[in-house]
Amino acid sequence: MNSSNTTNMSFRVDKKLKRQADLLFKSLGLNTSVALNMFLAQCVHEQGIPFTPKVISKTKNETPIVEDENLVNNNIEDLL
Repeated sequence: MNSSNTTNMSFRVDKKLKRQADLLFKSLGLNTSVALNMFLAQCVHEQGIPFTPKVISKTKNETPIVEDENLVNNNIEDLL
């Protein structure tokens, strides 16, 4: 990607979520910038979000993915 055709984006992300995403993307051979560019390109290609956002009510036994023990402990291999 030519640097004259790029722009910087700035947004806030939870520190723990960013660390988990960075580790995941690294395990996939990507960095976060490339992964976010892929996401944005897919949004434009599909003219929408490339997944279906939904609200799932949690039961007391469910844990959100960002609190998943494997992610918290940085064990990406355990997720694959």
